[in-house]
Amino acid sequence: MTRLLAALLAALPASALADPDPADWDAVLEEARGQTVYWNAWGGSTTTNDFIAWVGQRVAEEHGVSLEHVKLSDTADAVSRVLAEKTAGRDAGGAVDLIWINGENFAAMKENDLLFGSFAEDLPNWRHVDVSGKPVTVDFTVPTDGYESPWATAQVVFMYDTADIPGPLPSMQAILDWAEANPGRFTYPQPPDFLGSTFLKQALYGVVEDPDVLLAPAAQADYEAVTAPLWAFVDALTPHLWRQGRAYPQSGPRQIQLMADDEIDLAISFSPGEASAAIANFQLPATVRTFVPEGGSIGNASFVAIPYNASAKAGAMVVANFLLSPEAQARALDPDVLGYGTVLDLDTLSPGDRARFDAIELGIATLPPDALGPALPEPHPSWMERIEQDWIARYGVTE
Repeated sequence: MTRLLAALLAALPASALADPDPADWDAVLEEARGQTVYWNAWGGSTTTNDFIAWVGQRVAEEHGVSLEHVKLSDTADAVSRVLAEKTAGRDAGGAVDLIWINGENFAAMKENDLLFGSFAEDLPNWRHVDVSGKPVTVDFTVPTDGYESPWATAQVVFMYDTADIPGPLPSMQAILDWAEANPGRFTYPQPPDFLGSTFLKQALYGVVEDPDVLLAPAAQADYEAVTAPLWAFVDALTPHLWRQGRAYPQSGPRQIQLMADDEIDLAISFSPGEASAAIANFQLPATVRTFVPEGGSIGNASFVAIPYNASAKAGAMVVANFLLSPEAQARALDPDVLGYGTVLDLDTLSPGDRARFDAIELGIATLPPDALGPALPEPHPSWMERIEQDWIARYGVTE
């Protein structure tokens, strides 16, 4: 009878089975074994791809979970796929099990009920997450409510080659002045690439009169008046960019390549450790350093989320929990690997796990945490949406 019941359960469609409960972790681990998790994640960086491949090796070794990296150029592609499945009534057996996500894409999935229930705060490794000091419970002003789990932190820095620029440029006006005096030596990725859009948001913070207005939906503000200084700044900057603003790099890695080829001297990054990682990997010269503008720079967290109809919810939770492990977090922090910021509160770790972090050399181009300045909150997602649309209408080009 037991074997017959097991066979009947195995024959049931996924929609007839209860979703795994992260509070019952032993049951999650049992269900996850043998599952294949399709992690839809940005695939534009070799080092990030290698890290995800390592995560796959570790969850296979420890938990019998197979991880397939579905490489995206735009996270919105995965969101659109889940939305199409919901529209078609595909409430189980979805093609996407896990998404690297934040910002407007998370807001859209949450608003359209495309996410699996609140799971993050029930993961075993959540106990080590720094919920008071890191932006891990709010995503671009939208409460996460446990629907996504953090795995890295980031803060805007500018990378500059000290062989050509003697010191940091403390403000957007200083960047503009330098660009006018050194035409063609700066650029940023073409929006809507997330890094290019981040440059626009950082520039907006540098010129806006009241930054608090950015934390509410753009529709609640006088959008034209608030963004007028931004467009005045971009209008003045554009003719002095690389290729006179008639072309832009399509991604962050392409921007780094331009710096490596000595075509530009200044670039934006969303990872304080990226320059050190690039130097360690011989992608950038050892003369590159980083700075943040006076007054701070935008900071956020990267998250993973599970779609409502994922085929391997248990396996996806296992991957999310492993990403929060001291082992994975320390590896991601290492500039020889990624140079990503940790989401953990190191004071909660065992001496052995804390030693993993204490042994890491952050690298010659990485600012110490106390030199990064305040992490400015991400504006509400609606600001990014409208600013991207406006930039494309005003300056949109194809390289």
